[in-house]
Amino acid sequence: MQDADWDPLWPESRHSIQVAAAFAEMRGGDSVASYESAAVVWGLPLYRCALEVVHVTVPDGKHISSRLGMRRHGDALSEEDVAVREGIRVTTLERTVLDLACTLSFAAALAAADAALRLVAFDGGTYDETAAREWRDEMLTRLAHSVGRRGVRMAAEVLALADGRAESPAESAGRGHLHRLGFRRLRPQVEVRGPDGRLLRVDIEIEDIATFLEVDGAGKYLDDAMRTGRTVEQVILDEKRREDWIRGTTRKPLVRAEEKHVRTPQALAARLSSFGITLP
Repeated sequence: MQDADWDPLWPESRHSIQVAAAFAEMRGGDSVASYESAAVVWGLPLYRCALEVVHVTVPDGKHISSRLGMRRHGDALSEEDVAVREGIRVTTLERTVLDLACTLSFAAALAAADAALRLVAFDGGTYDETAAREWRDEMLTRLAHSVGRRGVRMAAEVLALADGRAESPAESAGRGHLHRLGFRRLRPQVEVRGPDGRLLRVDIEIEDIATFLEVDGAGKYLDDAMRTGRTVEQVILDEKRREDWIRGTTRKPLVRAEEKHVRTPQALAARLSSFGITLP
């Protein structure tokens, strides 16, 4: 692949190509794509993760050795933990999420779990809360059988908080940091009826303090596709009108955070404090 084709790709897209190439080279066998490499096969985001090697799990007890560009894990995988996707043997969506929840940072693990739950619980544009609750319960039950595994405590926190309504990894990270800062009633993608009858959505409502948090990426203003034919100035004006309407009709303040404000709990705490918000 030429640099001109490679450079514009998202890190996850680049890694999926590396995974496909590695498995084409192995030509079968009992190796299974796992961890971050399984995540890209399932289309899960890997928020602020360095994707340096292809992760492969092989049967527990088998002689394993890693080579440049590949990390091999020895582990017992049941047939229920293995699927075939895009011609690649890969850990199932559920096993992949469990592995990530035990090993990634809290924000990255939550972003992946949110995206997985979005695949599970959205049906025809409607979010099935019953299906989401059952999936979370099943995942927590599976995790309870992983006694002694490193990272289990954080994984339980991730799975309990996972919500498929989150629309971006940065939004998931923001919700995770709010939880870590002590807020407990966090509602994603809150609907507010607009002046023309259409539904407006706000990323997160911090119900503890009746405040909205909107996590804005630069793409909303700079990406031609996301602007849908509008100029940057028109997008900013539309956002201002939208924000004014939401604040005016709900009587709740709205805090805007950029991606730099949700990189760490401390950064988000500083952003909230600059709006006069007292942390729990």
